[in-house]
Amino acid sequence: MTRISVDLIDTVTPLVQQRVHEAARRLPHLRYADVRLEVTEAKGAGAENGAPKFSGDDYGFALGVRVLAGDRMIAPGYVGQVLGTADLADLDRIVRAALEQAYRRAMVNGEMKADTREKFGPLGEALADTRLCPIEVRQDTVDAVYRIDPRALPLAEMVRYATDVSREVAAVDPGVKYNYVSAVTELSRELFVSSEGARIDQSFALTQGTCSVVTVAGEVSQDLYDAVGHQRGWEILLEGVDEPLLRFPTFRDFALALAREGVALAVAPVLPTSEREVVVVTDPHYNTLVSHEIIGHPVELDRALKMETAYAGRSWLLGGLTEHQVGRRVASPLVTAYSDPSLPGFGHYKYDHEGTPARRVVHIDQGIFRGFMNSRQTAAIFGGEPNGHWKATDASLVPLIRMSNTVFDAGTRAAEDLVKEVDHGYYVAGHRTPSIAESRENFRISARTIYEIRNGELGRLYRDGGIAADSRDYLMNVDAVGSDFRLYPIPNCGKGQPMQTKRLGNGGPTMRTRARVVGG
Repeated sequence: MTRISVDLIDTVTPLVQQRVHEAARRLPHLRYADVRLEVTEAKGAGAENGAPKFSGDDYGFALGVRVLAGDRMIAPGYVGQVLGTADLADLDRIVRAALEQAYRRAMVNGEMKADTREKFGPLGEALADTRLCPIEVRQDTVDAVYRIDPRALPLAEMVRYATDVSREVAAVDPGVKYNYVSAVTELSRELFVSSEGARIDQSFALTQGTCSVVTVAGEVSQDLYDAVGHQRGWEILLEGVDEPLLRFPTFRDFALALAREGVALAVAPVLPTSEREVVVVTDPHYNTLVSHEIIGHPVELDRALKMETAYAGRSWLLGGLTEHQVGRRVASPLVTAYSDPSLPGFGHYKYDHEGTPARRVVHIDQGIFRGFMNSRQTAAIFGGEPNGHWKATDASLVPLIRMSNTVFDAGTRAAEDLVKEVDHGYYVAGHRTPSIAESRENFRISARTIYEIRNGELGRLYRDGGIAADSRDYLMNVDAVGSDFRLYPIPNCGKGQPMQTKRLGNGGPTMRTRARVVGG
């Protein structure tokens, strides 16, 4: 049986273009159609406590279709399918049938919307045609970047490497009681074709290493987990990454450092909870999760518009089309935050999943809230230009508005000065677990390590603590921002029903503000 590979896209592109443009001509009341076809070739291996645990070499092959159509009202229709080698010979019929099924769904959806609008009078006027904000239509090919081709790497080498790293982690200290090490490397290719004339062919290489460590001292245990990764080949785990914005050591050194950190934390005391707000200095790794949770998710416009609120809730930045924070101060003048797909790492891409050229969107500009990540549909509702943040885990799923690289911008201060100027406070480093309010108006985010600051120097190490704060107050209290911007990979951002897990990037510099520290 023929093995499915990313080279399949070369063969099927003319077919997909023909079927999309044929549907646009043939089907009455069809206003728009697009087809996404994606192929991924991936290999992975893992080890547990120094012994091989798993390995695999597999592919993914998925199709997604969107149609906007309608007579009395325009509405969307979607079809998604996970495909396999048995479908190759019948792919022309499958694409044609998916377009027709999406069209029928759109037509029925449009009729039901029209009936509902007429039935409910003034309330029904809330229903409107589904429209897409215009974009520049592109035809483009984007190549993957790698030195070691993920397809050429022997699986046995991945197993050996993961096992060696796991064995070395286990030998760090007798307090390391458990470890799990895994690595994946893959090459994917995405084809997007629309009835407007777009043809986008994007390829991505991706490699990721993850490590989980459990350390024990007496009755205290610490469970740490972290990951490194980049849109490159296997070389990044062997050599590390040293780019202007994205830096991490070899995966072996990364995993060993995590184990040593776990050993130190297991013998540290629990962070005492403060009765009131105190000075906190947060490192770039901790601010990675802060930028993700209190900036990134609330500025996804489908969530803010209540179009997608499952699990992760709504937005503290938008209560309604006329009740929002755009143009208002929500943070200190020292705080700027943005999303930028052009930055390196997991969140990098040139076009999103509706062919929109991706661009930086500033959310907070020197403390003033400016706008949201959007899609063509939400841009048409709320206003503004589409900025290319409509993404799905794979082509079989309906895209959602997702972060690319959502970050706090760098400041001008030396990071060490933010600590030296503090008489008493806490240095909060590394992120662990978030607990966020429904609209993300307040949060509690735990840290991996917390140091007491006394007279401008780091003092005692604490474990099992973090920060609790009102989101607006926390941002308004920022009084210093470092120049040490760092970008980190997020391997498992979840959103939607069914849940879609997405890799993306977050980060920022060292920052100083005020908040309660909470232990336990």
